[in-house]
Amino acid sequence: MDNINYLMAFIAVATLATFATRVIPFVFFGGHSEHPLIRHLGRQLPAAVMALLVVIFLLRSGEWSAPVFGADALLPSLLVVGLHFWRRNALLSIIAGTACYMAIQQM
Repeated sequence: MDNINYLMAFIAVATLATFATRVIPFVFFGGHSEHPLIRHLGRQLPAAVMALLVVIFLLRSGEWSAPVFGADALLPSLLVVGLHFWRRNALLSIIAGTACYMAIQQM
């Protein structure tokens, strides 16, 4: 029975911590949404995070097994960029890039 109590306490703490990390920004920054710094971060941060993820993906892609070094990572990346510039749809770009990468890895 001790294990069940421990598990329930663990789940409760994890739930509270997750909920708190989601709510705290709204509580503290709710009245400051028009602040220039917050608006600047809202415009620039998504692109910066995506660029950082691309760099990390290209540098730490694991085993690059394509006949041309790095093609298994570069081809899906180019597909994502091309689709995004063409259609301006992030979901389409992400799904197509993921599907392309998975198809390359399965072949």
